[in-house]
Amino acid sequence: MYRILRKKVLNPTVTQMEIEAPLVARKAKPGQFIILRVSEDGERIPLTVAGTDPEEGSVKIIFQVVGATTELLNHKNEGEYIQDFAGPLGVPTHTEGISKVCIVGGGVGCAIAMPVAQEFKRLGAEVTSIIGFRSRDLLILEDEFAACSDRLFVMTDDGSYGRHGNVTVPLKEMLEAGERFDMIITIGPLVMMKFVTLTAKPYGVPVTVSMNPIMIDGTGMCGGCRISLVRGGERITKFACVDGPDFDGYEIDFDEAMSRGRMYADFERRAREKACNLFKKEAEL
Repeated sequence: MYRILRKKVLNPTVTQMEIEAPLVARKAKPGQFIILRVSEDGERIPLTVAGTDPEEGSVKIIFQVVGATTELLNHKNEGEYIQDFAGPLGVPTHTEGISKVCIVGGGVGCAIAMPVAQEFKRLGAEVTSIIGFRSRDLLILEDEFAACSDRLFVMTDDGSYGRHGNVTVPLKEMLEAGERFDMIITIGPLVMMKFVTLTAKPYGVPVTVSMNPIMIDGTGMCGGCRISLVRGGERITKFACVDGPDFDGYEIDFDEAMSRGRMYADFERRAREKACNLFKKEAEL
């Protein structure tokens, strides 16, 4: 069992928790993830490590309430426990030899991008960060990005905060003006990562994307997290849990990944509604 040390609501649908998990805290690196179960009969869900405190033995996770499991997790409070917290899993983000990087995060993907930006800053790289949200109400982690970025662009789709537009707007402006990066790292919705990759392609800047497909065991055995790469005209199957989650954006078949990602959307919605109704009935008793 793993104790919830702290809980903080970041926006109406996104919550941050710090979990007591000393072994994971000592080993986890930016870009890696954990798999947790809220209860003994619960499903396994992957969540990226959003930060660690090895001395305290705590691991920070940030999640969006989407399905039944995240709804159940969100009802847990400080001092309570979750059943399992396994990790770190996946390959850490590559940081070697990169002196100038652009980090592009969208929505809750900013929770994954933040520790990556912090690590590059710690290593002495020049960090430009672009973070995007649908509206001001959904903004998270602005102060944290400001602290680890040499330049920060905050974008909102409706113009309610920062600049009006999506994350590709300042990226394209910089590239058109002759700005060059050793690497662009983008983390967020698949459609956003696809268009960040397309924006960078004419300029030949390497793009790394963080994939978060359906995942069950985190060891490559179930095959649920498979993604298709197109390399030299050949299609190659990889598994996000053991080969990723980071991949070359130019090789990803985004259309296939988006199609697979929508497969269980209705089930996810119904499961969350069922969980919400359960909590509502309990509150009424």
